[in-house]
Parts: sequence; structure tokens; C-alpha cells
Amino acid sequence: MKRNVVRKSVALALAATLLPLLAGCTRHSKKERYYLIATNTTVPYWKAAAAGFAAAGAKYGVTVDTRGPAGLDPQAEVNEFKSVVALKPAGILVSVANADIMQPQIDAAINAGIPVITIDSDAPTSERLYFIGTNNLEAGRLGGNRMAARLNGKGNVVVFTNPGQPNLDERLKGYKDVFASYPDIHIVDIFNIKSDPGTALDQSMAYLARKGKDKVDGFVCLDSRSGAEVAEGFKRMNATDRTLIAMDVDADTLQLVKDGVIDSTISQKPYTMAFLGLKALDDVYHYPVKPLAQSYALNPYSPFPTFIDTGVALVDKSDVDAILSHQH
Repeated sequence: MKRNVVRKSVALALAATLLPLLAGCTRHSKKERYYLIATNTTVPYWKAAAAGFAAAGAKYGVTVDTRGPAGLDPQAEVNEFKSVVALKPAGILVSVANADIMQPQIDAAINAGIPVITIDSDAPTSERLYFIGTNNLEAGRLGGNRMAARLNGKGNVVVFTNPGQPNLDERLKGYKDVFASYPDIHIVDIFNIKSDPGTALDQSMAYLARKGKDKVDGFVCLDSRSGAEVAEGFKRMNATDRTLIAMDVDADTLQLVKDGVIDSTISQKPYTMAFLGLKALDDVYHYPVKPLAQSYALNPYSPFPTFIDTGVALVDKSDVDAILSHQH
């Protein structure tokens, strides 16, 4: 009799231990659909993010889909976002190309009960739950300090960017913050690539042709693709006495760093952003917060952070091989 009681006790203990584990394994379903809306699905940066999103989806056994325009087009991104909201998904990750036109759509999704988390580029005044990505101000400061050191605190600098894109604007502010301490460093032009990094090639050669007091000493690229284009301009003009700082770790950018054409590049973690983003959306979907639309940033008892920083690093010739070894 005592032996039977012991056996029953052991069985109950095992059941109590295993049931939560089994529930954790079976709570997910392929019917759960999560979407990542990217600013430009064709570039390596967003392909890395899509890979992280897919890896997290496979781990959790849910359905994921990365969508967005094939080229930077803020209105097309908004249209894609709206079409995904209409599908009533379990959650949406979005990188914001233009906060002014995306914010109303994010707010509408949240008020419809669809969790939205921003990654890479934020819309901080929207009702999104929170932001996962780079501290872009810090990324700009990191590049600014590198440029100031390379120029020995003196020189003319040009910047290639897409004005109005929140993350790029923050990076530019970071550079300006640093240069404010160097009265002999001047940003002489901010070139709008107008969503086409290819325009940076011709413009870089025009800048390289400037002489005398108008000589451009430093070149800064705030997006992921214009760095390689400016580097091509350097090669065509045989410019070896200038400094070029790029953004992100696309394979061609890293090779140009290794070759010494690009001085350095600022590394982000798009794979990590999307991987963590899916995990975060999944948690909100299975453990919902009601009402979903709240002022979480002002709430000291909020279940969500305001910002998860995935990190930023400067890559130069001293460590480029280590980064290349992680490329798939």
C-alpha cells in the first residue's frame, strides 16, 4: 500500500514538472502570423534582419513574413504596413522610414489590438510598445570621434544621407555633437542621396576634385550602401589622403575596410533586432496587456522598456577579419 502511495506521489510530481514544459512547447501555432516591415528589402542589412526574424520564427514554430518596398520609399512602406494590419496578425515589427506618415498607422494598429514594436528606426511619439535597435546618437558620436582623430581635429567634412529618416538624422546629430568640440572641423555639405546610393559615386568625385581651402578631407556615409559607392569614387580618383567612414557591415564594405579604402565602418545588429523583436511580439501575444494602448514611456510600472539597445561598434582593419568570419 505504501509503495503505491509513493508511486502515485512520484507520478504527480513528474506531471507537475512536465506539464508546464509541454505547455510551453505546444502554445505556439503556425496559425500565428508575425510580420516584419522593412524600409528596403533588397539590401544586405535587411536580408540579415529577415534571417534573424526567420530564425526566431522557426524556433517558436510560428509563421513569419518580411515585407516592404524594394528600395527606400516611405509611402510604399506605409501602404505595406496598412495591408498587413488588415490581415489582423499576431504582431508587427516595423522600421520607420518616415515617422510623420507612419505614426498614424502604428497608432491605428495598436488601438486595434495589434502589438507593434519598432526596430532599427523609431517613431518615438507613436503608440508603439517600444523600440529595439541601435542607439543611433551613440553610433554618430562613435564615428565622429574616429573622424576627429583621423583629421587631427581639422578639416572639411561632407555627409551622405537620406534627410528625414529618423535613424540617419540621429546619427548625423551624433557627428555634429562631437564636431562641436572641434572648431576647425566643418561640415561643408550634406548630400541627399534621395534613396539612391548610386548618386553618391558621382558626387564623391565632385567633392574629391575640390582643391585648396575647399578641399574635402572627410567623408561620412550614414546609410548602409553609399559607403561602397563613395569608395569607388576614391579608387577612380586615386584618393589616398582622405578619410571615409561608412555604415554597417555589408560584405563589400568590409572588404573595402580590409583593403584600406574605407577607414572604418559602424557595425549594427539587424539580425539580433529582428530575432529579439519576434520573441517580444510573441510574449505580448501570449501574455496580452490590456488595454494595449497606454503611455508606457511615462509609466514607472510599465511591463515594457522604452528602448532595448542591441549595440554598436566601430570596425577597422584591426578587427575586420573577425567580423568577416561571421558572415554567412
